[in-house]
Amino acid sequence: MSRKEKPMKRSCLIEWALFIFFIAVSSYGQTEMENWPGFRGPFARGIAENSSPPAIWNIEDGDNILWKIEVPGLGFSSPVIWEDRIFLTTAISGLEDPELKVGLYGSVDPVEDETIHTWKVFCYNKKNGDLVWEKTACTGIPKVKRHPKSTHANPTVATNGKYVVAFFGSEGLYCYDLKGNLIWKKDLGILDSGFFIAPEAQWGFASSPVIYKDRVIVQCDVQENSFIAVFDINSGEEIWRKSRDEVPTWSTPTIHTFEGNTQIIVNGYKHIGGYDFENGKEIWKMSGGGDIPVPTPVVAHDLIYINSAHGKLSPVYAIKLSARGDISLNENMTSNEYVVWSIRKGGSYMLTP
Repeated sequence: MSRKEKPMKRSCLIEWALFIFFIAVSSYGQTEMENWPGFRGPFARGIAENSSPPAIWNIEDGDNILWKIEVPGLGFSSPVIWEDRIFLTTAISGLEDPELKVGLYGSVDPVEDETIHTWKVFCYNKKNGDLVWEKTACTGIPKVKRHPKSTHANPTVATNGKYVVAFFGSEGLYCYDLKGNLIWKKDLGILDSGFFIAPEAQWGFASSPVIYKDRVIVQCDVQENSFIAVFDINSGEEIWRKSRDEVPTWSTPTIHTFEGNTQIIVNGYKHIGGYDFENGKEIWKMSGGGDIPVPTPVVAHDLIYINSAHGKLSPVYAIKLSARGDISLNENMTSNEYVVWSIRKGGSYMLTP
């Protein structure tokens, strides 16, 4: 039976994620590796400075494998690294073998699993894979269903070396210290991410939290009452929140500072844009994305690169960091004052550039 046909246990898939990271560690020896503090690393660039992980490894033979462990439950969150610690999340179903069917196939129907779930945060020793601590964030029946290709632990944690922030969508936002002590938690309500054309198609939340300075940023584009919000990382106090006229998206924000001003850059379908980090004021916006946005915005060479797909458009945009106001392109335009160039069809459905 092919991988496409056979449901896979997520413990094996999470194990894969740890293989990938600790293939790299095995090649470093005692060399210091840059911290990997959140989804796609520092500032979502996907780059580990001063690193040269091996391009070849073999799990069965152990070639370039430092260690491996099995993690219970299902979770598509990525491992995060701070010094000698790895942080990871999972959601454990009450079913012995919960459905997870990956591969190329079309389906909008969610998984029917109303068993009691346990949402956990794990901390492992990077050098040997030993469990340092595990914490149960919450237990209960999931408030929103998930897609068969998805899990109830999709967002990657974020850390600044003092705190670890885990986001489980409708099950809440949690902040721990590096010893696993719960500092604060927030209930952000029902965060229903699914196909906006078919509201019954609940697919699961996926946008990861981002830490910058002493604040936590979350992008919550859902079926009703979408918003972006910033919280004080020390207390959990909400600093600001801005409503977004947006359908469900699964993208994680990017932080970038240009000419002394820091902005939060977000992907979207109806509302791609940038917000002032300090007060949430909208700096620029545009419409015209794919209608199921997943990729994270990336900044390089003084340009913002945004892409998405599904529906009528699969655009790629290259946008100036100086963008201001509504920079949406007219139907027959590929550029304007702030959009340096664009491709109407060529963007990625899932992958960040």
